Amino acid sequence: MQLQNRYVELKNITLSYGCRTILRDVNLLLNRGDFMIVSGANGGGKTSLIRIMLGLQKPTAGEVLYYGENFSHATIRGENIGYLPQKNSLDMSFPISIREVVESGLMNIKTTDSEREERVEEMLQSMQLDSLQHRHIGEVSGGQFQRALFARAIISKPKLVVLDEPTSYLDEESTQKLFSILKQLSPDTTVVAVLHDTTKALDVANRRIEVENGVVVERFL
Repeated sequence: MQLQNRYVELKNITLSYGCRTILRDVNLLLNRGDFMIVSGANGGGKTSLIRIMLGLQKPTAGEVLYYGENFSHATIRGENIGYLPQKNSLDMSFPISIREVVESGLMNIKTTDSEREERVEEMLQSMQLDSLQHRHIGEVSGGQFQRALFARAIISKPKLVVLDEPTSYLDEESTQKLFSILKQLSPDTTVVAVLHDTTKALDVANRRIEVENGVVVERFL
C-alpha cells in the first residue's frame, strides 16, 4: 500500500488499567477509502480501540500516526471526522433538541446560514426526524435519538466516519437506511464501524477486524 493511501496507523498500542490489560501490542493501519468492521465480545476493548484511534483516549504505550490533513491527537474537532459514540455514554438529560444534535455536527464547519439550514433540513428529512426536531433528546425513543446521532456524524460530509454500535436501537428499516447511506459515501469516505451483527455490512465493507482478549486480529470477509 502506497504511503499516500495511509490514513491512521496504530503502532504497538497497549492500554492498561492497573493490572488489567485492555489492548495489547496492537498494530493497525487504516487506509483511505476503507470500510472497516470492528467486532468482538462486549468489554473486549472495541470502544477503547476507536477512542485511541480518534485521539480521545491516550494509550499506555505506543503511538498513533495520522496521514490526513487537520488531524490532531488532542482533538477530533474539524470537518474531516464524524463520530457516533455509544448512546449509553451520553447524558440524556442535557438540554438539547434533536435539531440541535444534528446541527452540532456543523459546529466547526464554515458555512453560510442558508447552507447550514439546508444541510440540517436535508438530514432531518433523510433520517425521518423533521417532525421530532424540536423535541428534547430525552423525549424521543432510543432509535430516534440514534438516527439523530448518525445524522450528526455525517452532516459535515467528513472524510472519516467512526461509528460505535450505530445500529443499536434501530429497527430493520432504519438499519438498512443507515447502510445504504454509508454505501453511497464509500469509497470517498473512510468508515470504521463497531458492530455486533456484521452480516448487514458485509456487502459494503472491505475489511473486518476482531478484538479478542485485547488483541486485534484481521479476519477475511
